[in-house]
Amino acid sequence: MLDPTQALSAAARRSPRAARSARRVLVLGGAGSLGSAVVESLLGARRFDRVGVAVLQPVSPALRGLVAVDADDAAWQRFGADTAVIVFDRERHANGRDTAFVRPRPDELPAFARRLQALGLRQLIVAQPHAAALLPQALQRGLASLDEGAVAALGFEHLVFMRMAQGSSEGAGGLTAPQRLARWMLAQLHWMMPQSEQPVRAATVARVVAALAVQLPDARPGTRVLPPALLWHAAQASDAAVLVERWLDGLPLPVSLLPQRRW
Repeated sequence: MLDPTQALSAAARRSPRAARSARRVLVLGGAGSLGSAVVESLLGARRFDRVGVAVLQPVSPALRGLVAVDADDAAWQRFGADTAVIVFDRERHANGRDTAFVRPRPDELPAFARRLQALGLRQLIVAQPHAAALLPQALQRGLASLDEGAVAALGFEHLVFMRMAQGSSEGAGGLTAPQRLARWMLAQLHWMMPQSEQPVRAATVARVVAALAVQLPDARPGTRVLPPALLWHAAQASDAAVLVERWLDGLPLPVSLLPQRRW
């Protein structure tokens, strides 16, 4: 016969997990190829009671668990998220559908972060592309701007800046012959960058974002900078969540996933 004391103890141990299963996450920047992929991955994680996306116009989501949240503090407070994801992405032309969503600009990062922190959100993930060739190695692992420093000073329990190598998706149409030549010459620098700093698909970045959102509450508090190399490793691995767990624990990546020499 089961001891009632043991049953109560087991229920108490399960209570944190049950509480985490009812968590909510708010996405600012749910439009664009990356933003929509992030929302999809968060829904697919099945670890959040609701996934909210900040909107400027009325939207009626058809997906279960997805909630359109007006872009004002009162609506964000009612939604009750404990984690927020800010996605900076290129604008895409999708018959005007993306105009309904909040599209954060890099210079708005401190203002959005202050609003979220004032509402009591404890976890913040910032996914911001950069031109890998223009970002010094030191800044790939530390704060890259005064704005990021200001956000780090707000006191989030968990704060992650994601360094995403940015590929060029713009076509050559409308460029002059010298401009096309310059574009081609700059494109050859692709071969001079390490494999681990190459851009990855939006779906890979989104899987890492979802894994971070799920695992951050159980990680050691602090501010972290996720380097492009981890995203490259996630593109090669079958389970990005395992890599994210190792990174949050401060463990090295598996040797089998280290990038090979290109020459």
